[in-house]
Order: sequence, then structure tokens, then C-alpha cells
Amino acid sequence: MLSRLQLHATPFPLITVAGTNGKGSTCAMLEQMYLQAGYQVGCYTSPHLLQYNERVRVNGAPASDAVLCQAFAVVEQARRVEPAIALTYFEVGTLAAVWHFIKTGVEVAILEVGLGGRLDAVNAFDPSCTIVTSIDLDHQEFLGNTRDAIGYEKAGIFRPGVPAICGDPMPPDSLLVHAAAIAAPLICLGKEFNASLEQGCWHYQVGQQAHYTLPIPALLGAYQLHNAACAVSAVEALQDRL
Repeated sequence: MLSRLQLHATPFPLITVAGTNGKGSTCAMLEQMYLQAGYQVGCYTSPHLLQYNERVRVNGAPASDAVLCQAFAVVEQARRVEPAIALTYFEVGTLAAVWHFIKTGVEVAILEVGLGGRLDAVNAFDPSCTIVTSIDLDHQEFLGNTRDAIGYEKAGIFRPGVPAICGDPMPPDSLLVHAAAIAAPLICLGKEFNASLEQGCWHYQVGQQAHYTLPIPALLGAYQLHNAACAVSAVEALQDRL
């Protein structure tokens, strides 16, 4: 399908976000950071709350019915070319979203993994930066029954030489070993970067030094600082392109 739709390479940087918890928050923060910096931003997330359109956003606005139907029609037409290719609901949605982002001319796109990472449809696209927010027991019937097994699946979004960020303060060994094995430059919360809370603000730290002092995220919960620190790390990693 990537070949049929000519989606092998995107003309903009892609940030792929995986994890058990925190994916949506991290995507929302990245989306707003790049929007406020003046970029045209595509964001693909799941699930939706009220309407499917929420999953596909350009500059914070959900895609219209007409735009989505056009994208679905393009995917369906390509799928039916002989030999026809069977696609899942999520695969159709992912292809349609990225096709729409290219057609719209976004300058950066953020893709949220649906389930796991290694075999997720989002992972068909080569990222410019990857984030694994946290690792816990989720979707065990597909991903395995241990944090180690699940960590390996989520680490499947990493690529050789592509910045990799982990927001889990205690990542399983499987994630660390896989990153090292494929030479993905991995940085981890609590080691290479950190977040510390103070009255009315928080510090993004590199090593022991406060690199930025920032307002507390509007999203509630102390763990949101971990997500925010991952988002800042991704922006830092892509400074040469954005």
C-alpha cells in the first residue's frame, strides 16, 4: 500500500509516539508546541471520543467529513488494484491520515501508535524521532505478559541513528538492549534528561542543569511533567530540521 500510494517517504519530519500511558498527552503537547512556533502541523491520534474526525487534525482542527471521505476513497482505490490487499480499520485510517497530511502540505506530523509499536500500522512510516512514554501491562493478549515483552514491542518503533526518547523512569531491559542493538541514540528520563517541579513552574533538566524553566502543563497530574519532558526532548532532537 505504501508503494501504491507513494507514501514511502514523507516530505516532512515524523514523530512517532508509543507507550502504555501518556501517548495522547505527549502528542497534544507536541502539536501545540509546533503550532505556537508557527508550523503547519498534522496530528494522528486514537481513539476518538465523539467523532472519527478527531483522529486526524491539521493545525489543531479535525479533518472534515469531505476530506476524510476523499482520503478513504484514494486508499480504497489503491487497495482494490489487483491483487487486492486486505486492510484493517486502523490500517485504512493510518494510510488516509498520512496521505491527507502530505496533500495538505504540513511541515511536521505526529503519529500516535495504536497498539504496541513493532507491528502497528503507524510503524510502517519511518520516523525522524521516536518516543516511548511509559511501559506497563497492556493488550497482553497481543504484546505479552511481562513488561520486558511489552517493552520490546514498543521499542520496535526505534530506528538506527534516529533519536529515541523514553519517558519511563524504569524502562525494561528489553527496550534498552534493543536500542543498543540497532544503534538507536536513546535518551531516558532520569538519566540524560529530567523534569523537576517547583512552585508555579517546572524545570527541564539536562544532566543536573536546568535547561528550561517552563509553566506547569494545563493537563493535570505530576506524571504529565514526564510527558512534557519527552515532548521538549523531541523538539530539541529535531532542532536541525525544525
